[in-house]
Amino acid sequence: MDLKDNQSPQGETARILVEFLELAITSIVFLKGVYPSGAFERRRYMNLVVQRARHPQLRDYIHSAVFGLLPFIQKGMVERAAVIFFNTDGIPVERFVFKLAVNLSYGSKVEEADLEFSLRSFLIKLSVSESLTKVLPRNYRWEITTYFRSLPEASANKDVEQWIPTDTRQWEQPPLLTPIKSMSSEPLCVQLYIEHPSLSEPKPQNGEV
Repeated sequence: MDLKDNQSPQGETARILVEFLELAITSIVFLKGVYPSGAFERRRYMNLVVQRARHPQLRDYIHSAVFGLLPFIQKGMVERAAVIFFNTDGIPVERFVFKLAVNLSYGSKVEEADLEFSLRSFLIKLSVSESLTKVLPRNYRWEITTYFRSLPEASANKDVEQWIPTDTRQWEQPPLLTPIKSMSSEPLCVQLYIEHPSLSEPKPQNGEV
């Protein structure tokens, strides 16, 4: 990564955002009870207690996924990042979605402390959002998925090579949305919400939801 890019307003914003996403996604995995509580350890972020993955493979998966987005966020290519939970048929049963927008024309200095404080409020809301989620089915799986507005050819950018097209099955009906938190503060806008299948969504053949 070019140091000059990191010192630009877009570079600074992208760096703060991916650091936040790593914490937020870890918080979601902890919230859903995907792994035993011993797989996490308590840390502090902006004087807030947060969870950090202790297991190297889990920590590396989340870290590499979100920090791999850094060059694309800087260029405004990332529309959404999501943590998706699937049933055994590979159908999503719950999605935590971060909708992102970075103002690429913003030329002023980024107030790092103000931006981090705004993002801190998302972590507070996440920690008390369990009642808004659903119980996961048996033998579920989860993954981090990114939705791009546009993507350069792999031959033009080696960072593209780590991202592969997803074969995630989509819901047939528009999902039910539950807002968690949103912020709009130059140069960054973030919305966090949970998606669940519509009540009219066709049920899987095996009856799992």
